Amino acid sequence: MTTQAQQTTGPAAQQQGSHHFVLTLQKPHGQGFVTATFANTITPLPGDTRAHIYEALCKGVAQANPELANANVLFFSLEPNGL
Repeated sequence: MTTQAQQTTGPAAQQQGSHHFVLTLQKPHGQGFVTATFANTITPLPGDTRAHIYEALCKGVAQANPELANANVLFFSLEPNGL
């Protein structure tokens, strides 16, 4: 059995960050998996790298959703938010 959840973190409409991210995680659960996708905008601090943002997002998601701690990353995207 596969359980899927799609979530958007925070009120993106209130505060547009300089970058948009999408992070999809999956972890075995029972006889299936828990899969969750998180998407929002973020403004990195000066000196932050893509790796810093990736690590901070994974850590933040795990703190807010303990069932996803040490989950496998299925997808990660971080790109400038402007068109």
